[in-house]
Amino acid sequence: MYKMKLAALVLLLGLQAQAQETLQQKIDRAVSREPLKGAVVGVMVQDLSGKVIASREGQRRMVPASNMKLVTTGTALHALGADYRFPTQVGYTGTIEDGTLHGDVYIVGGGDPTIGVSDTVAVKPDALFWRWKNLLKGAGINRIEGRIVGDGRAYEGHLENASWAYDDTGTYYGTGCSALSFYKNAVDLAVSAGKEGDPVQAVQQYPETPWMHFNNHSLTGPAGSGNSLYLFTTDLAPWSELRGTFGVDRKPKVEHFANKYGALTCAFYFWLNLVSTGWEVTGGYADIGCDGRLRGEDFVPGDRAGEPTLVGDSYSPVLSRIARQTNVRSDNFYAESIFRRMGEEASGNAGYDSCRVAVYEVLEALLSKAGLPADTMDGLRMEDGSGLSRMNTVSPAFLTAFLRAMTRSAAFDTFLGSLPQPGEGTLVALLGSLPAAQKARIRLKSGSMDGVLCYSGYILDSGGKPVRVFSILVNGATAPSARLREALGKLIEGML
Repeated sequence: MYKMKLAALVLLLGLQAQAQETLQQKIDRAVSREPLKGAVVGVMVQDLSGKVIASREGQRRMVPASNMKLVTTGTALHALGADYRFPTQVGYTGTIEDGTLHGDVYIVGGGDPTIGVSDTVAVKPDALFWRWKNLLKGAGINRIEGRIVGDGRAYEGHLENASWAYDDTGTYYGTGCSALSFYKNAVDLAVSAGKEGDPVQAVQQYPETPWMHFNNHSLTGPAGSGNSLYLFTTDLAPWSELRGTFGVDRKPKVEHFANKYGALTCAFYFWLNLVSTGWEVTGGYADIGCDGRLRGEDFVPGDRAGEPTLVGDSYSPVLSRIARQTNVRSDNFYAESIFRRMGEEASGNAGYDSCRVAVYEVLEALLSKAGLPADTMDGLRMEDGSGLSRMNTVSPAFLTAFLRAMTRSAAFDTFLGSLPQPGEGTLVALLGSLPAAQKARIRLKSGSMDGVLCYSGYILDSGGKPVRVFSILVNGATAPSARLREALGKLIEGML
């Protein structure tokens, strides 16, 4: 009995000691133990004045994964404004006679990432197409002796960032954005296992891409082998190939892959809509190749693309709503679309180098206005807008400085509102047992990839005002993500 009482007393004293630990001591203890032991861990916690409350490897630059979306959405909201909308223009080439266009209709993309998307932010495709048809009717067009042309020429350079992993670029989360996209430039395949060693059964669902040649070299793997399906595709030619394995014990599912022909897909679906609603379009649909020539589903280069006479515009939902979706769902496509639009607005060039320059200029002005030194930027290397590149590096000190600077931006309330709290979106499993009132005091962005887990954001007071900023970056971890998430959740809870 005495030994039991002594053990209970020791346990109680130990719990009391832990409860009295400073945040710094909690961080140091957590890093010295599994699941963080052996990983590279950077932490910075500050109040809004910049006073350091806790720090560990705060200046170390690390891979931030989707924590990069904080920088992308924050700088865009600051520079472009919460009410900014991506434009799409409708125009034509040729002549109009008695209601007939002897020429081509052009859909000129301005980077709207929501065209053809089914989420709660986007306008439904039929409603958008109705707007485009009304613009054509307003120009006196009700019959088209020509084609519907998807014009994505506004964005220079490759769809994807050159530093992305090759296999990622065939997935839905590695889809490159274009000036004219459709359905986030993704394609859905229904996949199901066959007999072990047989090909995986794969049927394209949506959208249709009749110009694509599809090869299936995937195999049904043994039980327990999981899902390693990748669609390898390119914008150089209309060929795609499904590779990898799908375990024989796995249930059928819909997999999402990349579609490199967003502009052509958009033109195709607008053409389908026109024809199904009684319009006559004699020439089908086309997009514009890198050589500046029109190409249809046969991909034979045709005439050089023209410069259309514009008849009107349509616009995306406001940036504040897109930014919210970007951060809550960690949407790479939306993030890259915002990033590339920053370059286009700043310099008329949406190539990745120009986009980085544009964002850096906004950052430097934002940090300077907040009274932060110029060398704060030394903590950032930004390769893309989403964080998919492993060449992105950010220090916890930079992220907390950026988060502090954003509190002085006119866009801060919108930015803060774009960030989820535990239990929302990608944070659905974070701090599940925390009371709702305490969850409401945390706004943050997650970031994860193999071996990487990051959380950065704000701690609020009971009235919803920010009182602390924090950044926890973990690289080189080998423990299961659930264990890492639990350990980092305890540190975040300790900041309240």
